[in-house]
Amino acid sequence: MAASQFSATRSGPEAVWHCKSQSKLIDFCSRKNKSKLLFTRTSNRRRSFSFSVKNVLDKPHELKDPIIEQDAASAFSSFTPDTASIASSIKYHAEFTPLFSAEQFELPKAFYATAQSVRDALIVNWNATNNYYEKLNAKQAYYLSMEFLQGRALLNAVGNLELDGAYAEALSKLGHKLENVANQEPDAALGNGGLGRLASCFLDSLATLNYPAWGYGLRYKYGLFKQQITKDGQEEVAEDWLEMGNPWEIVRNDVSYPIKFYGKVVTGSDGKRHWIGGEDIDAVAYDVPIPGYKTKTTINLRLWSTKASSQDFDLYAFNSGEHTKASEALANAEKICYVLYPGDESMEGKTLRLKQQYTLCSASLQDIVARFERRSGANVKWQEFPEKVAVQMNDTHPTLCIPELMRILIDLKGLDWKEAWNITQRTVAYTNHTVLPEALEKWSLELMEKLLPRHVQILEMIDEELIQTIISEYGTADYDLIDKKLKEMRILENVDLPAKFADLIVKPKKSSIAVPSEEIEDSKEEDESADESADEENVPVKKHEEEKKKKVVVEPPKLVRMANLCVVGGHAVNGVAEIHSEIVKDEVFNSFYKLWPNKFQNKTNGVTPRRWIRFCNPDLSNIITKWIGTEDWVLDTEKLAELRKFADDQDLQTQWREAKRNNKLKVVSLIKERTGYSVNPDAMFDIQVKRIHEYKRQLMNIMGIVYRYKKMKEMSASERKSKFVPRVCMFGGKAFATYVQAKRIVKFITDVGATVNCDPSIGDLLKVVFVPDYNVSVAEQLIPASELSQHISTAGMEASGTSNMKFAMNGCILIGTLDGANVEIREEVGEDNFFLFGAEAHEIAGLRKERAEGKFVPDPRFEEVKEFVKSGVFGSDNYDELIGSLEGNEGFGRADYFLVGKDFPSYIECQEKVDEAYRDQKRWTRMSILNTAGSYKFSSDRTIHEYANDIWNINPVELP
Repeated sequence: MAASQFSATRSGPEAVWHCKSQSKLIDFCSRKNKSKLLFTRTSNRRRSFSFSVKNVLDKPHELKDPIIEQDAASAFSSFTPDTASIASSIKYHAEFTPLFSAEQFELPKAFYATAQSVRDALIVNWNATNNYYEKLNAKQAYYLSMEFLQGRALLNAVGNLELDGAYAEALSKLGHKLENVANQEPDAALGNGGLGRLASCFLDSLATLNYPAWGYGLRYKYGLFKQQITKDGQEEVAEDWLEMGNPWEIVRNDVSYPIKFYGKVVTGSDGKRHWIGGEDIDAVAYDVPIPGYKTKTTINLRLWSTKASSQDFDLYAFNSGEHTKASEALANAEKICYVLYPGDESMEGKTLRLKQQYTLCSASLQDIVARFERRSGANVKWQEFPEKVAVQMNDTHPTLCIPELMRILIDLKGLDWKEAWNITQRTVAYTNHTVLPEALEKWSLELMEKLLPRHVQILEMIDEELIQTIISEYGTADYDLIDKKLKEMRILENVDLPAKFADLIVKPKKSSIAVPSEEIEDSKEEDESADESADEENVPVKKHEEEKKKKVVVEPPKLVRMANLCVVGGHAVNGVAEIHSEIVKDEVFNSFYKLWPNKFQNKTNGVTPRRWIRFCNPDLSNIITKWIGTEDWVLDTEKLAELRKFADDQDLQTQWREAKRNNKLKVVSLIKERTGYSVNPDAMFDIQVKRIHEYKRQLMNIMGIVYRYKKMKEMSASERKSKFVPRVCMFGGKAFATYVQAKRIVKFITDVGATVNCDPSIGDLLKVVFVPDYNVSVAEQLIPASELSQHISTAGMEASGTSNMKFAMNGCILIGTLDGANVEIREEVGEDNFFLFGAEAHEIAGLRKERAEGKFVPDPRFEEVKEFVKSGVFGSDNYDELIGSLEGNEGFGRADYFLVGKDFPSYIECQEKVDEAYRDQKRWTRMSILNTAGSYKFSSDRTIHEYANDIWNINPVELP
């Protein structure tokens, strides 16, 4: 940008500079890196911005050209706008960076203008942060995730910048409330569940704690889907979050990397491998600033969008009328970033998913490597790469980072295998998020060979390295042992051993044992008897034997085990809750744990207290600050434990209940708006919100509600009023579009709600509500209003959960099993303040075995509920498949694999204890306070400190 775009008037050491674009002025200033300036806005005339610029470090006579010579970025980063300047900035963006017509300043226009105004403030700190990282060249962490469930950004940004009051006042002067303006923002559709929300909490903590780090993800145009609830259950439509643009992102047209698919590998005259031909696309960077709380540090979330070159548009085909063919290459490139988790039942769907994962890994690693080279200057030392770079793979989706980094180092940078493998293993680490076999990804080797031929060659070599390690550790004398280890641990499943190992591992032949002649005669007689029997039944024995010979033996598919690759290729593997990490070591990766015990760690998940209590629950936050005597708890959640000493204080309890009721009133309005149902704010708000999955057991929750409803119907009005506490039972969450059973559960919940909510004999004693399109913004309303939250997964199947932490932090009492982080939450909040039921993790295998053997006897109450459902009371829909999954002793989709029937009796008995406790509001409020006090351990700040110290080996870098 030329300095001639600015004009100036000067008097002594001060200068007044004018520019027609505020954003250009800020961008221009942020590029300069010398001494500090003091900026003060002197006027904001139409089409021109003026600032008084004063050198605060040099002597007056040494002041030359203040814009060119001084460090404006530092000055702006410490400049706190007042209400008038914020209002002027908003009006400026409404006029000069408009997305709407100029005539009116309605809420949508107000949101975009406000967001652009806030972004200006973020850009200054953002540029300063990145410039400082470049100069310092400190080690930096890179968090790769297929999901980042950010939620709305406006309130979080102004809150972290401590400008919420100033922006509220400025918007008030412009005729709007900040809350109403913020509600215009669509949730960023970049994630679905806990995996993506955890990633976003981590980014907030990384910025707040001043750790040098970036996030990398994909920029999904249509997200997962927008959920609509109709009479037929869940319906999916595309997300529209980008239709009017995203005011927070900045496209970096100069940051683009080539991505290749298909093609072939050839060996050049130099002996090097070259991946040539195939399909080529470009990944373009879109950057989103992530501000820390009460700090200048603003880190980056870089999202990749895919496109093809305009040269790939076939103009000849288009002009020949073949319009679809003409744009085929462009469409194939762009669709990679259309949808999060596209359906993968078809080969096309599988291919698209693998393309997504590789795009994330390749573009991100090319970018990371380019940054390392730039910061290293002329003297690039590749052995120092792990001392400057830490790559964290959030679950198995970014596993291709491992062979991709190897490819870059060997094929493009000229390193040998040993060097590249050492660097890769020291750089990469893996977080496991599941024990479910279907989530431990396995990809078809055939598909990968077609799509990523060079990577398969690298995988084969990594697999060989692993085989050699296993043989070195266990030897080959015990065939059964070595065979078991190889089958469990190899990266390539159902693939023959490489030739060089075939002679080392030989299956021993069975010894021949002499058979007594009498047994041979007996055997002959049995065969003859069988033949006679066959003749009597007119069965053509010879033909049958011929058919048996013709039967084709189906070979098991050859697969690439991504989780195994993560463990082998990284230097650290962590679970996300204490019980989960033990399961990872004892069951999921036991053989690897025995081989490399020091690789395995626990890092219990956490949530950011900024978004999940300070900003979404201001009433409760103010009460906490008042009683603790400081707001430091927002950065140091251990101070929340101080609430314990006030748990019985009547004044605190009164204020606590009042804050909860205010939040409940907001949810009453939300439910009315979203569903049309009217609910009583004085009823208990009982909430289960999470991804719909059989192991999370929303089915058990709704079956418990059906039992409650049936018992109510059998009583007189006075009996049911004395027996049951009024409840509003809320559900929320999305079932994957292709997950049929989960969608049946959604349909069943809505059918029960339609019946119960319209039953005049029940009235406000029981309401059942499915809140459609659950997302972060909905959660920010439901969680502060919650009183009971259900975390009732089959023990041992939930890795951690993070919604349980958010609920506890907001004073909600949990009912749940000893699963995931529930175990640690219960320890911290106290056993008396957690409603526990159900089988424990170590019992599950035995209970399934008992069921398979036909020894399970269902509780009569459970059978009663199933018959009630089958009676048609909830409509004419057929629930046979749903109820059938709870019946029988074996078979796919049957035998109650998730133990709903087994845990049902203890579940409904536990719910009776919930009613009893809720009737005593003093006791309930005390429990609520102690839940908030006990949630101190579950801040993502703690988790990030542990990752930084134990896995990444990075230090905080605070801007001067």
